[in-house]
Amino acid sequence: MASRAETAPGARTPAKSPERVPMGTVVDTDISARLDRLPWGRFHVLVIVALGITWVLDGLEVTLAGSLVGALRQPPMSFSEFDVGLAASAYLVGAVTGALGFGWLTDRIGRKKLFFITLALYLAATAATGLSWNIYSFCLFRFLTGAGIGGEYTAINSTIQELVPARVRGWTDLVINGSFWIGAALGSFLSIVALRPGLIDPAWGWRIAFFVGGGIGLVILLLRTWIPESPRWLVTHGYVAEADRVVTGIEKRFTDEGITLPPPDESKRLRLRTRSHTPLSEVFGAMFRTNRRQTFVGLALMIAQAFFYNALFFTYALVLERFYGVPGDHVGWYLLPFALGSFLGPLLLGRLFDTVGRRPMIAATYGISALLLAGAGYLFQIGMFGPVGQTAVWMVVFFFASAAASSAYLTVAETFPLEIRALAIAAFYAIGTGIGGVSGPLLFGSLVESGSRGYVLVGYLIGAALMAVAAVVGGIYGTAAEGKSLEAVSKPLAAA
Repeated sequence: MASRAETAPGARTPAKSPERVPMGTVVDTDISARLDRLPWGRFHVLVIVALGITWVLDGLEVTLAGSLVGALRQPPMSFSEFDVGLAASAYLVGAVTGALGFGWLTDRIGRKKLFFITLALYLAATAATGLSWNIYSFCLFRFLTGAGIGGEYTAINSTIQELVPARVRGWTDLVINGSFWIGAALGSFLSIVALRPGLIDPAWGWRIAFFVGGGIGLVILLLRTWIPESPRWLVTHGYVAEADRVVTGIEKRFTDEGITLPPPDESKRLRLRTRSHTPLSEVFGAMFRTNRRQTFVGLALMIAQAFFYNALFFTYALVLERFYGVPGDHVGWYLLPFALGSFLGPLLLGRLFDTVGRRPMIAATYGISALLLAGAGYLFQIGMFGPVGQTAVWMVVFFFASAAASSAYLTVAETFPLEIRALAIAAFYAIGTGIGGVSGPLLFGSLVESGSRGYVLVGYLIGAALMAVAAVVGGIYGTAAEGKSLEAVSKPLAAA
């Protein structure tokens, strides 16, 4: 056995868990070292496809909602511009609620159970959105869809962080988060087809688009059946034998392909005291006392990127329609190149987060995004470009901004202990989205509705200022986590 257990005095075992060691048992384990020494292989690719699809679904969702604005503003729905902003905020409020509730459950009952529950909620609510009959039902179903996606963020980020080798964790995390834009491109294409009058009745086109989103979620639900529970979570919660079986099974995938694995680094063995859960008092103590610097950095990064991204992207279709006269059924054509540039950013810059380092790259991506946004806003204000030229400018801005936004999730996920990782992701996502994400679309919706380019520029400058502050905070106080195991970056609370 790669893990050894020493039963502590007075330790007890839950009655329905025959393979679970007594709580309070000290376990000597090399599970983390065995996972980190694995080469990159087909197993990791399959994990990314089955779990990383979350961000594709999120991109599909928000792009559909944004590019279908034109159809939703027509009878029978007849949404106003305020209604559009309200629906976007309902989605984000749902995401915040789902992240907090499901984040707490993810740390308590496991990663695997939650990434099934949250995806099931997503696909049911997305399909129900296609059956909406007024603004209130639409907002309700958008809220539930957001709750599913918010829960997905916490469960999936935790699982992927704990299964991917340390040396490629930065690039992998950025690419997965950046895959949001693959979903955005898919949503753009789907909206083009769904809103084509000669092909589909406009009254049904937007409904069919949401039905397709739910269908994709159902396919992914089936793909996830083979994904194992996080071995790190299993060990900490007393399932020592199961954790060893899971890692042995992963190792066998490599040896069956003829790959000789190096022995795990014995210096990275851990001694953990098993626990059934982590009390909230210990959670708050870890976040606001032990890891208060990481909390400060995480808040700065998440709030800035949430305002920047949500304010601009959720109202992009409104800007095209109001200021450039782009018809609603043509918006998707402008979102496609926008999404391409946004995905290429994390894909091409992600490697630098593992080589150049976390702090310099966070400072660079946030800082460059701030400067480019201010410049792009000025060009928009003076009417320098038409819709094509302005879209090209946004492609450049989001090339850096999407890498910056993805690095915020990477930072929060890897700089807090395993026992509170999912809840920490949820808390920062909730605060960042609550402050920047919910307020951003409402503010920009009002600014766009005013019809004044000058007012919209003010909104862009607010976003640029927040990104500039985050660049300074991340560059100075961020954690140099590149190439280090999760346990080396943040010591487990269960460490004995």
